[in-house]
Amino acid sequence: MGPNWKRLTFLGKYLVPKNNLWLKRAGLLFGFILLDYLVTLVFIKSPLEEGNPLVRTFMQNYGVLLGLTIFDFLINLPIYIIICFNSHFVTLPPKLSKIVDPIIDVLLAWFVAGYHYSGATSWFWTSPHLIRQITGFSIYILILAIASQNSKIQRIFI
Repeated sequence: MGPNWKRLTFLGKYLVPKNNLWLKRAGLLFGFILLDYLVTLVFIKSPLEEGNPLVRTFMQNYGVLLGLTIFDFLINLPIYIIICFNSHFVTLPPKLSKIVDPIIDVLLAWFVAGYHYSGATSWFWTSPHLIRQITGFSIYILILAIASQNSKIQRIFI
């Protein structure tokens, strides 16, 4: 029991992103995912109301709550694993990091805005998909910019 427990705790530390930029990205990303999850649960009455055919299939087979939960877990697990592993194993040189980090943030923002924010707001905001996606993208980038500025300001005083 002892050696297996040590091995499990050793691997367990990689299941949470390190306290760096990746932890902020994970928190922000999963905040949008939680918004989508909760809004969908509040507004949906029947699986037939769901626009995504794959989510609808999960809801029809397992019920609304369990189907949506299983789908969200399965669809977002690879993203979470990538974020965790990148936070622990990938360290870019500072010059390259200044170029790559904003690109990653823009790609994550566009993904989360298109898939989760637009999907969540489609329940109560009847505007074109692209408008909802651009709004979600802007909110994501704004929150990220504010979080980045706060950490820079805190470093000045520490």
